[in-house]
Amino acid sequence: MPLPRTPEGRPALPTGLQRRLARLPIGLYRAGLGPLLGKRLLLLHHKGRVSGRHRRVVLEVVAHDQEQGTWTVASGFGPKSAWYQNLRNTPRTLIQHGSHRYLVDAHFLTPEEGAEVMARYAPEHPRAARTLCSFMGFDTDGGEESFRAAGRQIPFVRLERVDDARRS
Repeated sequence: MPLPRTPEGRPALPTGLQRRLARLPIGLYRAGLGPLLGKRLLLLHHKGRVSGRHRRVVLEVVAHDQEQGTWTVASGFGPKSAWYQNLRNTPRTLIQHGSHRYLVDAHFLTPEEGAEVMARYAPEHPRAARTLCSFMGFDTDGGEESFRAAGRQIPFVRLERVDDARRS
């Protein structure tokens, strides 16, 4: 059964049962079981840009640099995803990765930076890369250039850990 699409060709946001299933991992984090989900997922806290309410979403980590304290995530539903728009409005936020919480600043990657991210991600996670591209409606032939082309269209966000010295 094909996924419903927006007029821009992006996948439509899940509703009903699909939405409930997609939000199940949030409950695991709330129960202190986030580490069971591994290092490829994180819990992003964000503030509603209209409501001001506290929101949460679990996202796949596309790239993680432990030394630099950065996590890169992709908006699979495009730039109209609530979490993505909320981060645009309030880029400083909190994430939970495994059992650790970090204060982070969100940096929105350029299309060329997105192409680089996807070019590195695809060989490391070929099945997930093909699935992400297919989900978003991008044709890829498995080659580096087709993944770069898809990466130019995918909204990526790099979450950079805020050091204690910068917290003031």
